[in-house]
Amino acid sequence: MGRKPKLQETDVEQLRALVAQRPTASLDELTNAFVLATGVTVCAATIRRALRSAGIVRVVAKKSEGASSSTTPAPRRYGYREAHRDQGSAERYASCLTDAEWALAQDLFEPPAGGRGKPALYPRRRMVDACCYVLRTGCAWRLLPKSFPPWDAVYKAFRRWAAQDKFEIFHDRLRAQWRERVARSAAPSAAVLDAQSTRTSPQGGDKGFDAGKKVKGRKRNLVVDTLGLLLAVLITPASVQDRDAAAPVVAQACAKHPSLKTLFVDGAYSGGCAERLREAHQIDVQVVRHPANRTVGYRQAEQLPLFEAATVRAFVPLPKRWIVERTHAWNERARRLIMHHDRSMAVSTAWVWLAESRMLVRRISTSS
Repeated sequence: MGRKPKLQETDVEQLRALVAQRPTASLDELTNAFVLATGVTVCAATIRRALRSAGIVRVVAKKSEGASSSTTPAPRRYGYREAHRDQGSAERYASCLTDAEWALAQDLFEPPAGGRGKPALYPRRRMVDACCYVLRTGCAWRLLPKSFPPWDAVYKAFRRWAAQDKFEIFHDRLRAQWRERVARSAAPSAAVLDAQSTRTSPQGGDKGFDAGKKVKGRKRNLVVDTLGLLLAVLITPASVQDRDAAAPVVAQACAKHPSLKTLFVDGAYSGGCAERLREAHQIDVQVVRHPANRTVGYRQAEQLPLFEAATVRAFVPLPKRWIVERTHAWNERARRLIMHHDRSMAVSTAWVWLAESRMLVRRISTSS
């Protein structure tokens, strides 16, 4: 006799499933996920007792534990084929658009036929090629080769297109095409959030100091889909904490893509930040932690042996988090993005959209 238990057998099974999906989740995160999944309002103490009764314990990996590299299978190698490594020609730099790539962008950058105003003095294709040249090589505007239009004309066109969000529009169009080509829905349902601090040049502009990374400059906050394609970007001074920049960049991504239901983040966004994001946008925020995280640990059934994932290794590709890290690496192929050379935050944002668009237009035009 006595009071009826708060959690029934079906609730306990649901809790087991949640632990299997998120073995590194904290107790508060498990409680919130359980309430969302079942609709049963419980406190963290009830979840703790239920986990103990179900034989699920919290394991903290020892620093001395580790898996030998000889037993670890070789990871699959990724990279561009030779078709992606454009060598250019006598008339065209390797960074310039090919005819197939320009066909995907022409209607966006060319003025409409028969429009009002003075005719264009320089071909729009050459102007876009000049912007791509600066992006890939990282040269100063004044050092553009003489084969391109005058640098001041190219710079004015770039600022005008950036103010009109043409690079972002171009990328959104290409992203939808590529997702459909790989048999994905054009509207993404899951995203990954992360930030990267990069240096700034003595040119000036807003900057700050990231005490964690010891970098003085700016921070790129990116939201990408599960293919690593850009959904939203926010440039802030490096002194802005990740959790403070999360709200505006996630709001930007959710406004553009209402289909987003899940957001993967790292431990820097856990706690109150994850809760605020979940309540503001009604999305499931999942914190992906390292399996050897000694603060939270790794939950497993008591009668099972220790999972190999809970041991400390030199490198562990964490689920979903490596996707956004790869996107940061993609951006740094463009030498203009290795550090911030522009005073304006809007210009720095436009460079990121152009770099991602340049990558996608090459991928689409070379894939069969």
